[in-house]
Amino acid sequence: MALTLALLEGGLLFTVVLFVNVVWTQPLLTGWIDVATLLPQSLAICGCCITAFYYNDFYNLRVVKSFRPYAARVLSSFGLAFLLLAGFYAIFPTVKIADGPFVSSFVIIVGLLLPFRAASYAFMRSLPFRERVLVLGAGALAARLVREIESQPHLRYAIVGVVEDDRAASNLRHLLRGPLEHLDRIVKDLEPDRVIVALSERRGRLPLGPLFDARLDGVVVEHGVEVYERLTGTLAIESLTPSSIIFSREFRKSRLETAAGRALSLLVALAGLILVAPLLGLIALAIRLDSGRPVLFVHDRVGLRGRRFKLLKFRTMHRAGADVSDWTRDQTHRVTRLGKWLRRFRLDELPQFVNILRGDMNLVGPRPHRVTKYEAFLESIPYFSLRSVVRPGLTGWAQVRYGYASRLDEETEKIRYDLYYVKHLSLALDLRILFATVKIVLFGRGSRTRPRRDEEVFVEGVRRVAPRVSSVAR
Repeated sequence: MALTLALLEGGLLFTVVLFVNVVWTQPLLTGWIDVATLLPQSLAICGCCITAFYYNDFYNLRVVKSFRPYAARVLSSFGLAFLLLAGFYAIFPTVKIADGPFVSSFVIIVGLLLPFRAASYAFMRSLPFRERVLVLGAGALAARLVREIESQPHLRYAIVGVVEDDRAASNLRHLLRGPLEHLDRIVKDLEPDRVIVALSERRGRLPLGPLFDARLDGVVVEHGVEVYERLTGTLAIESLTPSSIIFSREFRKSRLETAAGRALSLLVALAGLILVAPLLGLIALAIRLDSGRPVLFVHDRVGLRGRRFKLLKFRTMHRAGADVSDWTRDQTHRVTRLGKWLRRFRLDELPQFVNILRGDMNLVGPRPHRVTKYEAFLESIPYFSLRSVVRPGLTGWAQVRYGYASRLDEETEKIRYDLYYVKHLSLALDLRILFATVKIVLFGRGSRTRPRRDEEVFVEGVRRVAPRVSSVAR
């Protein structure tokens, strides 16, 4: 839905800007030269607006859930668009347009986008256009799915009921429509468009006959774990089994995908070191003047296949006199004055371009853990070792979606994101993570963020499952 909204708004913007330019500057197009002149001007305004909207989270419908927060961000977005246009015109002065169509375009854009987005939110919440969803099961996974669907109206799903034995439906009793043995009748009565199977225990309980009939009638039948991944961008580690990993096609990546990711990492790291070399020198000098030596922080981390390597970072903390906790928030009092700003804009990570060139890391991947934390998490978090089947990264899916962790339950949540990345690793996902990382770096977001409430997980479920599966997962 977010991609569709972005494409529709982009088309609307381009049409408006092009129309205003034609009416104002070229009412009578005399040839292809006039068209070639107007297109760059229109694309410049449209591109700057879309970029500003993206970096203000206009297309993240988890953040901008309704029209009110959208309208509140419009002015700041156009302010950013003006700055982007100013920079664009400074580089390409020949495509600069007159003030008249420039101002008129923005006035018309605001006048059209506000009602368009208001209508879009109304459409997303309209019941007649939402898919009717029936959930099988009432355990932790089913409750999580129901909460996710109800908190994301842009998904255009509507929960019409839950099917489970009465004794197991304690959390979702208000949605209970009957036991599993009556599924055929419930499907006929409710007429769902989609059935999600989220039974905590399927052996001997899965009603195959009614599900088969529903599938033949055109009802979409999906596994709850797959829906969970799609809605949250995380892996449901409580529902993982060794066989599901061994026989899964997603966990096996082609050499072409691996080579493409490595080539992108080398290219960006090499170009980055060349472009930011003066900045690296300035940061090193500033650290020396602010808090003395050493300039770099070198620490043992665990990388691909559990191999140890020396991670390079600019030092952002005062040296400790004794051993301290590895948890981030336990050490915030040691952060230097300059280190606070280096961390906020991720500038302390720049020396890791060297790690990328040395083969220790990739540009995108799970962040490398310290040796002590890695060994502890192997014992306490299910399937933790899976994150080591790929190279660690300078940035990652967990970093752009979650932030820092300071407790075991938060680290467990980050592992869900890391394993999702390992399972769905692709060049497209890497590029998506890089775009999100640019947003974080430019605006200093996420350096100390806690996860949103609708992204928290069932930690107790993890703790119950961990002793049973950790030995198998290792």
